[in-house]
Amino acid sequence: MKNNSSYINKTLIKEEKGKKKRQLTSSQIIPLGFLAIIIIGTVLLWLPISSADGVHTSLLTALFTATTSTCVTGLVVVDTYANWSFFGQVVILALIQIGGMGIVSISTIMMVVLHKKVSIRDRVLIRDSFNLDTIQGLIKFLFKVFKGVFIVEAIGTICYAIDFIPRYGILRGLWYSIFNSISAFCNAGMDVIGPNSMMDFNKSPLLLNTTMMLIILGGLGYIVWFDILDNFVLTIKKRRRLSQTFNHLAEHSKLVIKLTIGFILSGAVLVFILEFNNPDTLGKMQLGDKILNSLFQSVTLRTAGFASIPQEGLKEVTAFIGCIFMFIGGSPMGTAGGIKTVTIFVIFLTTTSFVRNRREVTVYGRTFSNELVRKAMSIFTVSLVVTLILTILLAVTNNVSMIDAMYEIFSATGTVGVSRGLTSKLNGVGRIIVIISMYLGRIGPISIGVLLSATNYKENEIKHANGRFLVG
Repeated sequence: MKNNSSYINKTLIKEEKGKKKRQLTSSQIIPLGFLAIIIIGTVLLWLPISSADGVHTSLLTALFTATTSTCVTGLVVVDTYANWSFFGQVVILALIQIGGMGIVSISTIMMVVLHKKVSIRDRVLIRDSFNLDTIQGLIKFLFKVFKGVFIVEAIGTICYAIDFIPRYGILRGLWYSIFNSISAFCNAGMDVIGPNSMMDFNKSPLLLNTTMMLIILGGLGYIVWFDILDNFVLTIKKRRRLSQTFNHLAEHSKLVIKLTIGFILSGAVLVFILEFNNPDTLGKMQLGDKILNSLFQSVTLRTAGFASIPQEGLKEVTAFIGCIFMFIGGSPMGTAGGIKTVTIFVIFLTTTSFVRNRREVTVYGRTFSNELVRKAMSIFTVSLVVTLILTILLAVTNNVSMIDAMYEIFSATGTVGVSRGLTSKLNGVGRIIVIISMYLGRIGPISIGVLLSATNYKENEIKHANGRFLVG
């Protein structure tokens, strides 16, 4: 690993020779790339051709829609199906796909297709955007990701089309199916069917299960995908029992799968219990529909944004618990947002290890490095502080209840997209606050600090003596 890092550093130095200006780091390029896509999307959506009535949409509305699409959030101030023309909807879908896949990965694939050279710097950028630890085999990995995404979204489109084409006709039904499939997989939560998201289909197992499948697959992460597939193939070749496949997965995949199942089931149980008799949500449904919609609500809170029950009808305690699940989000290296399941697990395990007086933080016989623990603590602390500050600002500037403001901002920073009917009612300041929240949620608050940093990070060269401080 050290030799690999040394090779990368030497190559980067060679590429920078003769250049007078200091080049941006990957931690700065990625946020700026998203910002550039948002600006381009804003201009395109502002054009009359993007509007259903053929006139200019307000610049703030165009900016809000471009941001929510690129950041795969799903909060909207105007109905996607009614306000935008077919061209505008295509622009929104393209922004969702770019935002979900990442501007770096899409631009790199275009370079390869156009037979352009992918430099070491480009490979480092890809590595950082996917949070990998090596630059070896990155182009092959990218093509596997694109192939996998295309296959999953195509399957989702077919599943939706089974219902949508008979219901809406071939052309409309096919367009709705494509849009919903990409939006669900990218965890965007936007649709062009109507104003009620999935509420009109909350008794359809086919549509709700298809949506949940796409959301979960998008949130698992590509590394987990390929690990499961590779081990499944080996299971068939070596004629192992199917039950043994899980035991041969990498420790990260095992952890992600268990955490995903745990969070989904616990969220579904809580929604089912708390909303069982609520006439505004589950109360009037049959038992089977209550279970299905409780599960859907739990899955959608993991940064998807689709809703099968009215979010404004939720009890306040359910909405508060929903904020916690939205803050956690999905798993690393997927299309989901939030601080990620593994991050919160590392913090939980670190705390329990300290209480039990254990020096190491371990899972599956493997230790979390101190650097990983520090990173998890930093992500949690910065994200929580930023989210709470933005919540207070929204509540103050719009005179709304704290629970509604919390739900809106936690949904925005977690790039979820569910709302208690607040988004379209926000004033200009409130919409700007939500725009900032969505952008920070997509790139991470810590990335802004790196982006604005005037100098590159350097490790401490001086070791200080221990101080006598007290905590607790």
